Amino acid sequence: MVKKFVGILCAAVLGAISGVAGAQTTATAEAQTTATPGAIYSIPVDPMDADGGTSATTLAPYRGKVMLIVNVASKCGYTKQYEGLQALNEKFGPRGLVVLGFPSNDFKEQEPGTEEEILEFCQGRFGVSFPLFAKTTVVGEDKAPLYKYLTEGDHPGKGEVAWNFNKFLVDREGNVIAHYESKVTPEDPLLNAQIELLLGKK
Repeated sequence: MVKKFVGILCAAVLGAISGVAGAQTTATAEAQTTATPGAIYSIPVDPMDADGGTSATTLAPYRGKVMLIVNVASKCGYTKQYEGLQALNEKFGPRGLVVLGFPSNDFKEQEPGTEEEILEFCQGRFGVSFPLFAKTTVVGEDKAPLYKYLTEGDHPGKGEVAWNFNKFLVDREGNVIAHYESKVTPEDPLLNAQIELLLGKK
């Protein structure tokens, strides 16, 4: 009888521990997608180790700026958008915009190069000077924490990345305002108008 009681007690304790662990895991997952003010600044990102890449490990260095976050690739039909992204960065950078590039090899392996090769291509061909991060997974089970927040978070920009050069627009307070598909070019009037609007808010 005592052994039976001890067995029941142990099972109950183990069940409680399992429940707490499960709750902690759920809480962690929810924390990655809950769009609390400024949450985006604490999400870890991988810096680009190659000379000339960004050393930032979070987006905290860009707090107070309007951010345009883009998953980029060097061998894509949209790769020419690098030129327009650089132009946006130059045009609006002095007023507080920063374009952030996250190379990704997720779509038909269109970013196969090393960090050094990516930088050489972007800087040599398009004169890119905006921050570039390490190669990043933007879809699937291994999706990087930043892209989990961008695509699954409770905000207006929520939605999966369908291809290279999707663009997420973030205001000065870290709120994700919009998500633009690949076909929306950096020269798009509506995108530019939205950037102008956000830059005007101090």
